[in-house]
Amino acid sequence: MQKAAHSTKLSEKYIFEDDKLLIKKTFDASHMLNDAKQARELTENSFGSDYKHVGNVDMGLLGLWLKEAGVAWTDTEAVKDVIKKNLMSGEFSALRVWDGSY
Repeated sequence: MQKAAHSTKLSEKYIFEDDKLLIKKTFDASHMLNDAKQARELTENSFGSDYKHVGNVDMGLLGLWLKEAGVAWTDTEAVKDVIKKNLMSGEFSALRVWDGSY
């Protein structure tokens, strides 16, 4: 059984802006990129017509995406939409394993 990789926090900064406290956290995403690259190289991605390994997304990043979209973890369909939207965007295309459309 393979152990799940988690982002490594590189830094955390606190910034006061007007009457708001902003917390900037910086994480190392190299494990997600390496996992996606390895999956593209080693996986045929032929799990049948109902399942495809679309990409590798760390739970911390997914949590950020959901927060930005205002989506609850329990809203399964909305979570799927957020993942799809972000993986289909050019910004996160390096996390994709499968290049098909869904």
